[in-house]
Amino acid sequence: MILVTGGMGFIGLHTTKALIDAGEDVVITYYQTWREPDFIKDEFDKRVKVEKVDVTDLDGLLALGKKYDITNIVHLAVTGLGAYDAIGDMRVNLNGLMNIMEAATTWEVKRIGLASSIAIYSSLAAGPFKEDVALPIHGVGNPTETYKKTFEIVGGHIGARSNLEVINLRIGGIWGPLYHSMANLPSRLVHAAVHGTDPKLAEGRGGVPFADDQADFCYVRDCAQGLAKIATAETLPHKTYNISSGRGATNQELVNAITKVIPEAKFELQAGNSPNARKDPYGDLTQSKAEVGYEPAFTLDSAVADYIGWLRAGNAQ
Repeated sequence: MILVTGGMGFIGLHTTKALIDAGEDVVITYYQTWREPDFIKDEFDKRVKVEKVDVTDLDGLLALGKKYDITNIVHLAVTGLGAYDAIGDMRVNLNGLMNIMEAATTWEVKRIGLASSIAIYSSLAAGPFKEDVALPIHGVGNPTETYKKTFEIVGGHIGARSNLEVINLRIGGIWGPLYHSMANLPSRLVHAAVHGTDPKLAEGRGGVPFADDQADFCYVRDCAQGLAKIATAETLPHKTYNISSGRGATNQELVNAITKVIPEAKFELQAGNSPNARKDPYGDLTQSKAEVGYEPAFTLDSAVADYIGWLRAGNAQ
């Protein structure tokens, strides 16, 4: 059985669906948020077991190993955006990491995948980003970059000393069904287009986006397939894998994809590039494709259409 921490999160639920589609039984943890999307709720208490566990509670986490035969772990649990100050953010994330690593060694699992992020490449001036590129040890003020680098260093060290296979999952900019914070641009624009509301772009991070700035817009259903492939692979030659869209898409391309489906949607972007724009800021998928067969199934156009269909079907997020 595969344990997915943070399994009620939007990446967690899609990853759980991908795992059961691959023939696996899964136990997922949640802390506060409970959701029952149609695509998976019928599997709850069947092939998907749901447990309320705070990953900072070591005893509660270890108790799962007495109840289930856990062979693999996908560690996705993370603090909510802006939920804590800098010290609280690091404390919760690192305590959770140490507990899940202790549980993994106690249960002698085959593999643990640690959710990292494309933000780990934030210090680099340009991409495409390959897994073996040298990274500075310091962060540049991005909290995700900082604690994900810490995850990779600490997790890799414990794995090497404990004979535990630890895999770093460098996840791209994820968006799509069940996303709720509206912090990323694709979700904000799609929601605004579907509901006919103002996305208030000037109030977002960095102000009104620039039309020619690129990003790695990875659709959550693609991400889930990649995470499932890594979790279930018989062998993995490397310790780090990019799971992303594999291409840089401009903000204008995103707007164009939306207006193909909803022509009346109007979004005003700033012309050109921002002063801090980077060239090709996306995760290179050469290694992921060759070693686990990961290749995104969605184009930007088909992902936008799928997300719009999801919201128009009455789903709130």
